[in-house]
Amino acid sequence: MPKKFWQRSRQPVAKACTSAAIVPRDVYLDPPDLVAQKLLGKLLVRGKKVGRIVEVEAYFGEFDPASHSFPGKTPRNAVLFGPPGHAYVYFIYGMHYCLNVSCEPDGRPGGVLFRALEPICGLKLSTTGPGRLCKAFGITRSRDNGVDFTSSSSDLQIQDDGYQANDILVTPRIGITKDAHRPARFLLAGNPFVSKGPLARATNYQ
Repeated sequence: MPKKFWQRSRQPVAKACTSAAIVPRDVYLDPPDLVAQKLLGKLLVRGKKVGRIVEVEAYFGEFDPASHSFPGKTPRNAVLFGPPGHAYVYFIYGMHYCLNVSCEPDGRPGGVLFRALEPICGLKLSTTGPGRLCKAFGITRSRDNGVDFTSSSSDLQIQDDGYQANDILVTPRIGITKDAHRPARFLLAGNPFVSKGPLARATNYQ
């Protein structure tokens, strides 16, 4: 990894581990691809565990056959239909949990999947890949589905320590079969913690 990127990425560590502001609800009102880009560089926080969001995927509700909300609202996917800024957690392959945040105005489904984090504080397990990051944070559906990321009383929050995500790449989403070519996976260029994917087809988004 280039030394320049490592220094840029690690510069705000002290602040990230001590004080940061909760990302407000209005950030999640935009369409999923815009929310995904705004979340890159933000922090996922649970107690003393802190990871920087370095890879996400956008899912576009009832207009996206790869989205859990594509068939319409059900008890399982109700969180995705609003209000925005809440955790949607699902179980996959009988072994992994995956964490998303709801976006778009209340009643309109949309979500962003967290694919990878850069460990900042208190993390001993890998946070590369959606299943691993959930394991590292102890995230489960029974514990966390529906949690409000914007609440000061929540023990699972998304925070902003002022880090600027200046170099964003976009690629097709990975690990899916439906609408797999849609360019809706966003990641921090050069970050060593992003999951493996089709970087050869990536384009600079900024």
